[in-house]
Amino acid sequence: MDYQLDGKVATISMRNGKVNAMSPDHIAAIDAALDRAEQDQAVVMIVGQPGIFSAGFDLKVFQADAAAGVEMVKAGSTLCRRLLAFPTPVLGVCTGHAIAQGCFLLMACDVRIGVDGPFQLGLNEVQIGMTMHHFGVELPRARLNPSYFQSAIATARMFSPAEALSAGILDKIVAADQLMEAAQSEAQRLAGLNMAAHLATKLKMRAGLLDILDEAIEKDYQEQRSLLA
Repeated sequence: MDYQLDGKVATISMRNGKVNAMSPDHIAAIDAALDRAEQDQAVVMIVGQPGIFSAGFDLKVFQADAAAGVEMVKAGSTLCRRLLAFPTPVLGVCTGHAIAQGCFLLMACDVRIGVDGPFQLGLNEVQIGMTMHHFGVELPRARLNPSYFQSAIATARMFSPAEALSAGILDKIVAADQLMEAAQSEAQRLAGLNMAAHLATKLKMRAGLLDILDEAIEKDYQEQRSLLA
């Protein structure tokens, strides 16, 4: 994980193996970087590695320790919830594939710019035999264009960057050699906002969603813990 502050823009570059797996340590590192950005009162850019934003949760954690897997899911959902209410704008810079928890993280950003290319974005939980958790239903319900919601959740439909733009996962796609320039330009635009007004407006427009997500996170946690008993 790299953190770089340039004026009023903080760039959080995710670095966790080849696919930026959302392991417990990686989630904690993102949270720590967000703490720094909050102290710096900076606009946040969350950036992946070339070809990959994130492939989702670290499946080895589920396999090794079911209880740790439950905690990891709660931490990942809580991180997304934090982004939705973050005091400054959050820009997701999708550098390639964004799958499962990686896609949730992207959807939790205020603005999402993606790279065009042979990449897949989406929620593959049903494809790999996982019943979608409550949080994983409610965040896309709020962020996806309605006509894409059913197929994205219930049939694990994966999207190209252009399709992800139509679905509401991305707000803009650009060529690879233009991605960081476009992201920096958007970050500078966001840095010109009145941050108090931005936060108050964001919390007002998402108040109902945040309540729903709080309930979903707790319901998921209790249901998953009960399966361990």
